[in-house]
Amino acid sequence: MIQEINFDGIVGPSHNYAGLSPGNLAATRNASATAHPRAAALQGLAKMRANLALGLTQGILLPHPRPHDAWLASLHTHYLAAPAHLKARAFSASPMWAANAATVSPAPDAGDERCHLTVANLVTMPHRSHEWPATLAQLRLAFAHDHFAVHAPIPAPFGDEGAANHMRLCAAHDAPGVEVFVYGETGGPFPARQHREASEAIARAHRLDPARTLFVKQSPEAIAAGAFHNDVVAVANERILFAHEQAFADRHDFFADLRRIMPDVEIVEVPAERVSLDDAIRSYLFNAQLVTASTGAQTLIVPAEARENQAVWSWLQDHLAGNGPIRAVDVVDVRESMANGGGPACLRLRVACDPTLVDPRFLVDAAKLDRIADVIATHWPEAIAFDAIGDADLVAQVIRARRALYAALDLVELIDS
Repeated sequence: MIQEINFDGIVGPSHNYAGLSPGNLAATRNASATAHPRAAALQGLAKMRANLALGLTQGILLPHPRPHDAWLASLHTHYLAAPAHLKARAFSASPMWAANAATVSPAPDAGDERCHLTVANLVTMPHRSHEWPATLAQLRLAFAHDHFAVHAPIPAPFGDEGAANHMRLCAAHDAPGVEVFVYGETGGPFPARQHREASEAIARAHRLDPARTLFVKQSPEAIAAGAFHNDVVAVANERILFAHEQAFADRHDFFADLRRIMPDVEIVEVPAERVSLDDAIRSYLFNAQLVTASTGAQTLIVPAEARENQAVWSWLQDHLAGNGPIRAVDVVDVRESMANGGGPACLRLRVACDPTLVDPRFLVDAAKLDRIADVIATHWPEAIAFDAIGDADLVAQVIRARRALYAALDLVELIDS
């Protein structure tokens, strides 16, 4: 009964462009621009509908309390009195990036045959460092069945940013896999966000087989170019690893180790001479969802920006024409989230499990997405200018909007989490 579920983060009503993430070039490039939370959230729902059309199972994770008054209280201030930089960090809608919610190891990989999830601590960025308690509350409710083990985050100072730096390769989602943890050490002017110590601790917590677990160093060139997470330059699904030539510090040793453990792996590497790191990162070619459609076809779900980049689109068309492992490319519009530094893959957390063991309130079909869309259309702000973040009326609207969503989904027990 194990199948992969994509849990997408619903873009919260406080979505704005405050440019809070050094190294995330799109986010810093668009700092102080006007954001459109309603459009952003509806774009996310449209992507979920496209997943359903491919025959995928779809889940959701919900916006966190914003402003985060408890975090501000821990800093001995409150929203009206807080300085501007703390206001922005308390108002961020960054929990929409569900790929940073946790690292997931399905039951076939774990020594105790349970599905393990470790919540990311996100300690590198102040605006994200206070996300984990609300994420932990949601995951412990969604995965309350004994089949799951939901772990608290790895303690500071070891930075962990979740599934965005983790890949799993396998013959099928219900078969034992090879788990790949990608860590960083330096990125020129930008911080490396995933520490090897954190990845190793997660592997121990998840009871992974050391013989089927790899720790791979991210290329410093990729970090310096704006690949703040590995999923900006690489993605995997079943037997396929899809990566940029400059994604890893030592690609030859990594590929050799992977082929030794999993001889039938298919490595699709995009050469830098065809697609530069800059083009890959600007288009988010690799921050795509590589999924197995109900037809069995390996399908790459890319943002519209990939189609608009000549080098990227030309390579994709050549791969399809050459009958490569990736058999289809679907294009989705997530421009609002792309402008804040995240493509289709940033918005989702992959969990391979039996869907009947998941709290059904976190799973969606077309009808439930219609209900969510009605709440968003009614309550989400249409636009948020950067200088409006401290506006009392906007804050009140954001609070009401989130409460309306939780009520519509019958998840009121989480409203104050």
